[in-house]
Amino acid sequence: MSYVWAFVVGGVICVIGQLMMDGLKLTPAHTTSILVVVGAILGGLGWYESLIDFAGAGATVPITSFGNALVHGAIAEAERHGLVGVVTGIFEVTSAGISSAIIFGFLMALIFKPRG
Repeated sequence: MSYVWAFVVGGVICVIGQLMMDGLKLTPAHTTSILVVVGAILGGLGWYESLIDFAGAGATVPITSFGNALVHGAIAEAERHGLVGVVTGIFEVTSAGISSAIIFGFLMALIFKPRG
């Protein structure tokens, strides 16, 4: 049953994003930014962890989880190192994802001809 809930919750998050782009005529960048901020707010309120416990990968795979990870990293490091920890915590938790996006984006730009 956990696979079903993962599919449903992940699908609902994706449907919300698609409706934002189609109905509100938002660009993919605006939609992504809004979903990251929503994930950060839900993570800051402590609600996103409940969603992860309930839906598993359905809540950890979509972009909203990135916002949740940013907040959790910032909070954890802020408790240890104060204000400086807020900045370092954000990058400590998400650095692998950010680095891989940059590296793979660069490699794809070398391999394929970008449209411009």
